[in-house]
Amino acid sequence: MSELLVEPEPAEAVGIFGDRNEQARAFTAALVAEGEKRGLIGPLEVARIWSRHILNSAVAAPLFSGTVADVGSGAGLPGLVLAIARPDVDWVLIEPMERRVEWLTEQVEALDLDNVRVVRARAEDWSEGPIFDAVTARAVSALRTLVPWTAPLVRDGGELILLKGANAEKEIDAARKVIRTFGLSNVRVEPIGTGVIAEPTRVLRATVHRSA
Repeated sequence: MSELLVEPEPAEAVGIFGDRNEQARAFTAALVAEGEKRGLIGPLEVARIWSRHILNSAVAAPLFSGTVADVGSGAGLPGLVLAIARPDVDWVLIEPMERRVEWLTEQVEALDLDNVRVVRARAEDWSEGPIFDAVTARAVSALRTLVPWTAPLVRDGGELILLKGANAEKEIDAARKVIRTFGLSNVRVEPIGTGVIAEPTRVLRATVHRSA
């Protein structure tokens, strides 16, 4: 792979990651070097790795606190990126595929992230109950499919904070039934990173209310 194909680190990275930028840089370099070979990212993604993936995930970091799950963590987007940006938050990366779990575990060790636990499981098989203050996911599934996987993991009054694409509002409309079924309120889409990155990240947020 030619180095010319790799997107250079944007100046905004230092402002977003601060003194954690070296870890963000190391993770990005590992993803560029091994991501396509290990089936984690597509061949065209290295040309936009920072802007489309790393910073797109990282700008959501201020939204989180407590203990958070990343469902379908895959390459570590957004979970590992957020764990780098927010060392004060405890992260559980839930991923069913063995080869991706191996990658996540390797990166947690290589980056010395003591605030991350990697769990090989499907979200729908999670057995520890609604223990999370928030659950996130990125590029996993449409909202009507994602809510039944993620909402049961969230404590009463906790949040779904889902990184979404341009069709986020349409996904809300298509998911009205599951939104009611799983007790979600204040469901909305917020642009995050306006004025910080060129294309703000769309974040779909909702509060989870557990039945008594």
